[in-house]
Amino acid sequence: MKNKDYLKAYCEFFETINKDTQFEKYNYFFDENSIFQDPFQKVLGVEKIYEVFQDMYEVLFEAKFIVLSHSCDETQSFIHWIFEYKTKKDSDFNSFEGVSIVKFNDNARVSSHVDYWDAASNIYEKIPLLGFILRLIKKKISINE
Repeated sequence: MKNKDYLKAYCEFFETINKDTQFEKYNYFFDENSIFQDPFQKVLGVEKIYEVFQDMYEVLFEAKFIVLSHSCDETQSFIHWIFEYKTKKDSDFNSFEGVSIVKFNDNARVSSHVDYWDAASNIYEKIPLLGFILRLIKKKISINE
């Protein structure tokens, strides 16, 4: 199996995981040396990665990833995605776009998965007081104003 095959299978996993996805499925893609990192945390090992996703699915409703595109070379892979979620069961969907850099080890497991997305505009700016301050700062430093 080559990187592009690993990536295709991983993208399918990424798009289908949900709160009911069993640990064994995560264990197929990650091992005790796998690293997962996003703007909020960096964790090591399949158990911690599973906890991160389970926590996300407990806090959010109907959360899902939609893979828009992916590519790879011999050493790393890129996944361009949209994350959709609801903050309450009866609320409207929110979404934001991001990119993941994924590296696979020789055993076809993820050695590193690092997410890149704008936490300020997608999360922090939606918190009432903090959002006001961040939007004010953004306005002050923007060349468009």
